[in-house]
Amino acid sequence: MKVRLLGGPLAGRVLTIADAPWAGRWFTAGDADWGLYVPGHRNPATGTVLAEVRVTIPRRR
Repeated sequence: MKVRLLGGPLAGRVLTIADAPWAGRWFTAGDADWGLYVPGHRNPATGTVLAEVRVTIPRRR
């Protein structure tokens, strides 16, 4: 499965992951802020998932 990241610090990048469902994940690029990417749309023909950025900063515990 391929995940195309839309928006945020990793916009335009494509991840190739296992053929398991992808529930989203926190990512960062270099010194950029954290970005939460959540699955938005899955193209049934190609299997590519478009992951949208959800602008949020993780809370420290």
